[in-house]
Order: sequence, then C-alpha cells, then structure tokens
Amino acid sequence: MHIRDATVADISAILEIYNHAVLHTTAIWNEKTVDLANRTAWMAERQKMGYPILVAVDAEQRVLGYASFGDWRAFEGYRHTVEHSVYVHPAAQRGGVGKALMHELIERAQQLHKHVMVAAIEAGNTASIGLHRQLGFTQTGLMQEVGTKFGRWLDLVFMQLLLNTQEHPPT
Repeated sequence: MHIRDATVADISAILEIYNHAVLHTTAIWNEKTVDLANRTAWMAERQKMGYPILVAVDAEQRVLGYASFGDWRAFEGYRHTVEHSVYVHPAAQRGGVGKALMHELIERAQQLHKHVMVAAIEAGNTASIGLHRQLGFTQTGLMQEVGTKFGRWLDLVFMQLLLNTQEHPPT
C-alpha cells in the first residue's frame, strides 16, 4: 500500500467509495448518491484551498481508500481548525488503510500549521471511534438524535486532536 495525493484519474474510484458509504453506511448522512461532476468540483475546491486529498493505493494503483480535510467552520476565528473525512473501500476495510491515511492526513495538517483536527462520527461507528482513540483523539461531545438515516435517529460523537502545542495562535 502507498499513500499519495489524489489526481483527477482517481475521481471515479473516490466516487465509488463515497457512494457506497452513502447507500450502505451511516458514515455519511446524505441519502442521495452524487455524480462525477460533484466529486470533480469537490476535488477542485479542496485543491484551490490548498487542502490535501490523499488516496491509498495498492501495487496496481487501485484506490483502497481516500481522506481529506477542510475548514471546520467558515468563520475566520476557526481558521486553525479542520474537520477530516476518511473512507475505505469495503474490500479493504480492517486492513490498516484508514490508519495509514489518517497518519499522513495528520502530518499534512501539521505542515499547514493547523492547530486542531475535528472528527464527527456517528456514535454507533465503534471501529472509527476506536481508530481515532488509537491516534490520540479525545471525545469532546455527544449530540443525541441530531441526524437521521435509514429510518432512525443518529447520534454524533465529536472528537478532536491537538496538532501542536502552540500557546498562542499565529498572527
């Protein structure tokens, strides 16, 4: 497995992984799949902002998973905080792909001098919560029944990781 920056050639694989999560999991709280134009625009926006989109690929360059981060909130006061996403192809889950992507994503956030990385995880996703704990994230909140999918209410766990120990934010 190798982690690298995503290219336009990876968009179809990213789309497949994203839409699988929409249709079959509570990792994404959207209920409608998206098209190639949507993921292409998403990639262009992230790249325009200078934020990474990473893919994990096998020896044949097949995409096993992807990860990215973006602004946590649009207000200037939150400019040092990012929220991330990581998704793994169903056939590659539980094989260390998510963890490898997260390690690289955390490093990229640190290189961009971000201070906090936020995770918003459906409370029943114990595998993701466990992975985040292994990586040093701490749970900071639980919001009950704030979402819905598959005919049931969903709870949202917030976790965060301090990326540096700066006492004061950069000016």
